[in-house]
Amino acid sequence: MGKKAIVFGATSGIGKELAKMLVKDGFQVVITGRRIENLQEIQATNPTQYIIEQHDVQEVTTSEIVFEKIVKQLGEIDLIIHSSGIGYENPELEWDKESQTLQTNILGATKIYNLAFKLFKKQGFGHLACITSIASLRGSRHAPAYFASKAYQVNYLESLYLKTKEIKGGNVYITDIRPGFVDTKMALGDGIFWMAPLTKASKQIYSAIKKKKRKVYISKRWNLIAWVLKIVPSWAIKKVM
Repeated sequence: MGKKAIVFGATSGIGKELAKMLVKDGFQVVITGRRIENLQEIQATNPTQYIIEQHDVQEVTTSEIVFEKIVKQLGEIDLIIHSSGIGYENPELEWDKESQTLQTNILGATKIYNLAFKLFKKQGFGHLACITSIASLRGSRHAPAYFASKAYQVNYLESLYLKTKEIKGGNVYITDIRPGFVDTKMALGDGIFWMAPLTKASKQIYSAIKKKKRKVYISKRWNLIAWVLKIVPSWAIKKVM
């Protein structure tokens, strides 16, 4: 029996690329997203290994129903990847944009994290890998809700990592993947430097997942930026960003 995975947010970008890599490695993969036509197009490339489930993570009340349906269908799950997220440049603080970001990146994400952890605790094994962001390290006057929501995700995932102590055997893993700028629709702004091609970034992410790393910056050069962001005082960032 091959391994089984769920990729939340697989209709495009990193989620779609990771799902393709999993299928290539022999996983049976459930892919989710809002756009059913995109899911069907992906499934058509390998109908025996892809299972599709239309789902909008903003609809938190339906997440548990969808999750339980998948688990009932597949049984035990080895890997859950959370790649759903939105973000806006919103210097005017338009509430609709802030609200959508918080609903997706905080409430929607937390529900999936929560369901995954409880399943893995019950199973005694499993791996939760989540796409957060280097944006989690500081604030931003251009995209307050997005940067803040990523900081929330990082801290929640660390909390789940600490909670793995409650599970005997040491077979539950939490991976926090923090991309810099990747060439997807999530890349906020113009004239972005160090933009990583989607394929390159996805390969590095998949490698980190396979190695069950606790935390990784993508691409690797962003480790340097992360180090700088952690030590630079807010007054200096205020002047240059």
